[in-house]
Formats: sequence, C-alpha cells, structure tokens
Amino acid sequence: MHGIVTGTQINAEKRRSNAFRDLRSSAFICVLLICLLLLCLCSAAAFGQEAAIKVDLTAGQGAWRPVWCFFGYDEPNYTYMKHGRELLGELAALSPVPAYIRAHNLLTSGDGTPALKWGSTNAYREDANGRPVYDWTILDRIFDTYRDARVRPLVEIGFMPEALSVKPQPYRHTWPNGGISTGWAYPPKDYVRWGELVYQWVRHAVERYGAEEVASWYWEVWNEPNIGYWRGSPEEYCKLYDYAADAVKRALPRARIGGPHSTGPGDPKAAAFLRAFLEHCIRGTNFATGKTGAPLDYVGFHAKGSPKTADGRVQMNIRKQAQDIAQGFAIVASFPELSAKPVIIGESDPEGCAACPATTHPQNEYRNGTVYPTYTAAMLDATLRLAERHGIKLEGAVTWAFEFEDQPWFAGFRTLATNGIDKPVLNVFRMFGLMRGERVQAESTAAAGLDAILEAGVRGRPDIGVIATRNTHEASILVWNYHDDDSEAQDAAVQLDVRHLPPSARRVQLRHYRIDRTHSNSYTVWKEMGSPQNPSPEQLSRLEAAAGLQLLAPPEWLWSDKGRVALSFRLPRHAVSLLQLSY
Repeated sequence: MHGIVTGTQINAEKRRSNAFRDLRSSAFICVLLICLLLLCLCSAAAFGQEAAIKVDLTAGQGAWRPVWCFFGYDEPNYTYMKHGRELLGELAALSPVPAYIRAHNLLTSGDGTPALKWGSTNAYREDANGRPVYDWTILDRIFDTYRDARVRPLVEIGFMPEALSVKPQPYRHTWPNGGISTGWAYPPKDYVRWGELVYQWVRHAVERYGAEEVASWYWEVWNEPNIGYWRGSPEEYCKLYDYAADAVKRALPRARIGGPHSTGPGDPKAAAFLRAFLEHCIRGTNFATGKTGAPLDYVGFHAKGSPKTADGRVQMNIRKQAQDIAQGFAIVASFPELSAKPVIIGESDPEGCAACPATTHPQNEYRNGTVYPTYTAAMLDATLRLAERHGIKLEGAVTWAFEFEDQPWFAGFRTLATNGIDKPVLNVFRMFGLMRGERVQAESTAAAGLDAILEAGVRGRPDIGVIATRNTHEASILVWNYHDDDSEAQDAAVQLDVRHLPPSARRVQLRHYRIDRTHSNSYTVWKEMGSPQNPSPEQLSRLEAAAGLQLLAPPEWLWSDKGRVALSFRLPRHAVSLLQLSY
C-alpha cells in the first residue's frame, strides 16, 4: 500500500499546486500594481502638481476693471527724474485707462532733495510776520510730470509743513538710523490755516489743470494715521480730515475725497480705528462745519503681508495680507450707508517697508525674482474674490512700488525697476493690461481656494490658479504657480480646456507669454553676468532685452473643435503664463 497513490492524495496535491499557482499569480499582480504605482508616482514627481483648467467663455462674470493699475511711493521728487519719467510712461502704457499714482510728502517742507522714505516740496512757509506763503513750484513739477505721462494722481494731503507743526523740531528724520516720526508727523498748530492751505492747493490745481481733470483725481488726508505716521490722537485725525475735506469741497465740490488710509485692519486696534473713522464720517459732528458727518466719496485702507526667512529661504505670508483685506471689506460692508461707496486699498503689498533692502532684510530678496510677480497674481485673484464675497465695489489696489535713483542694482528694494531696467514684477502688470473686456468663469483643480488661503496661506500644495477674460475677438487666460516657500520644485503639468469659442472661430492663434527663470526676467540675466554694478553698454542692451514681457514660443495656429481648444504645457514653480487666443 505504501507504493500506491490514492485519489484522495492526488486531489490534495492538485489543490496544493493550484493554491501555489494562485499565490504566485496574486504576488505577480501585487508586484505589477506596485510597479504601476511607483511609475505613477515617478511621473507625478517629474511634473509636480497636475492642474486641469476649464474656461467657459459664455459664463460672464462682469467687466474686467484695471483695479491693479494703481502705484505709489514715498519719495515724490523721484517723479520728475530720468528713470521716474520713464517708468511713469511705462505705467501709463499698461492699461487703456489712466494709471493712478499715490505719493507721500507732497506738503513736507524742504528743498526737494530726495532720499529714502523722504521727499519735500516746500509748498507752505510763513514770513517774518507769521503770514502764510504758498509756493507751488515743486508741486507743479510733480503734477506736470503726471499730466505729461498721462497718469492721474491719487493725491495724498500730507505731511505737516514745518511752520504749521505743533512740534516742528526735529523736523527731518534720519533713515535708516532712527525713527521716522519727526516734526512732519504732528498735528497743525492752527486747523484753520491747515484748511486754508488745502483750499489754496486745490484751487491752484483747478486753475492749472482744469476742473474736469481735477475732478477725475482722488484725494485723501494723510497716510496710515493709526500708526507712527500720525503723532496725534484718533480724534485729532478726524479733525484734520474734516478741515481738509471741507477745503477740498469748497474749492471743487465735485472733487472725490476719502480715507482714512489706515493700515492693517486684521489687527483689532486697527480695525477699531477704521470703524471709528467711518462712524465719524457718517454720524459724527464735523469739526470744521459743525454739521453731521464728513465728506466720504470712497473708503481707503491698507493691507500687508509679512514674509520671513526660514531654513535659509524666503517664506511669504499671503495669508496675512488676505486676512487684512477680508477684515477691511467686512468692516466697510457692516455699514449699510457705505454699500455704494467705492473702496481703494491704498497700499496692498507682501510686506510694509519698500525702502528696506534685501541686504539688511534678507526676507525681501523675493522682490528681485519671480516670487513677487507670482504672489501678485495670486493676491489679485484673492482680492477680487474677497470683494465679491463681501459685496464691495473695489475701485483700486495700490502696489507700493516705484523706483529709486542712484541705488545699487537689484538691491532688493520694493521697486518695479532698478536703474531704468524693469524687474520681473512689472511684467505681471503688463500681463494684466493685456487682458481686456469681460471676466469669464475659469476653474483650476489645483487652485488653493480662498478659504484655504485665509486659513493657512499656501504652505502645502501650490496654488495653481487662473483668471480668464474675453473680448470681441480674443480670450486671455492667466495661470500662475505660487507657493509661500521660495524653494525648488518640479514643474506643474497643466491641461487647459477652453470652451464655447464663437462658431466662426475655427482657426485660433495662440500667443503664450511667460514669466519664469529664463523669460521676462532681467534679474537672472544680471546674475549670469556676474552681478555687475557698472554694466557695460553691451550688458545694458542685454538687460533691456530681457526686461520686457516675452513669449514662451513663437505664435502658433490651432484648430478649434466645435468651439473648443485644448492644450497642455508645463508651468514651473513661481512662474506666470498668459495665454491669448485670437480669432
């Protein structure tokens, strides 16, 4: 019997063999699945985040208004210098409607010599008998330059002339070796004379530029009166505002004036200041007229981010700026009386010190490269969405950046140009300016989302966002790849699907503009040259060629399929693309 194999044994052996075969098959399948998973992961790693973007050209979302075309700076005397004039001309060319320019120190006493965080016009002094003497020479030079460049001023009424200050000495501050709140930051010794100065200034502007032109300007009183720019009390600021606003309206009743241009409404004290000022303008007793309320043609406040360095790299904080804007909008929306009033974010920036270079503030290195334009695109989108959420009539958002004369190349100031060479950030405004007509629905599967930005910024996955517009014969799609960390990452893989082109749009021309490390970027070219502080004529020519907005590739023709165009492209971290489809 030992040499005989029974049927039971054969069946058992078959079962063991089948089980082993099944086991090997299962193991093979598991290995195959693991390999496929690894392949997918490697593929994802090669391209970074994936984004599917859909644009519906029939889903209109209101006019595309150039709310971004507002700029400002501390130093008004740079306005009429060589590079200042050049830059104003470039800003005027950004948009079919005039850019607005805001500057500090328009009434500050001095001989007009500029310096960082300083400027002067000597518009007011008093003679030996204490009588007012008005001198508009330097102010005219500034405003004539605006007129000639075809830009318009957002006129900041400030700061306090030396002869009017209740504490004139010391008058001029010493930056950066001391505080800036000196004699120019104090209340007037005579509010009637303060009002008369403003009245004479506005009347002179009307005589020189015409009532229609001046009526198109915006006026404001002071800058950030809730912090060190104002050494009086909140009540004294309301008094300052009342006398100035009354003077502006007496000189030109149609003039537009607003405020308070306080900063940081995300902070409880700053929020309380803004609320108290709005309450005063609506229901308070006017210090100048004794009547109820004060003129308020628009509401202005400021919003700032707060970058830092972390592990040797720059880390932005888009959350802080978005929260400031959200809280400011919420405060304005809480007053039913202001529901129709425009809002201007009088300074809207990644941080608060334009004249702090990266050499002493390393977190400001973001200003030279592509982080700044990418942040600006993401922040514009968040600002527009916040305005929609709170029912705000957003009129403008001022980028507090201009240029500094006779400073080192790419020193890391918050500027749009360095020594006459445009920085990458200016090109994102050129992209904005190329977008015309009506905003349309655009969605990205890799967008961070407004609520996520308000909650935590962009610290995990990047924000690959989109804004799209349509015009009669053109669609424009702006796409950015933003992250708070200025660190290396893989390119994103973007799939773009544009739907509902007009039936006549069978053949479509694509122009793809790009800001990244090698396009529209004078900074990387300058570094490749060895960072020269005295570029040769040949080097200047190369820098000028690299400074403008550039195409990623030559224009190409595409065929639409039943009103639909689909295409794909790679988008590096901290890069911006503008795709224009013409038909």
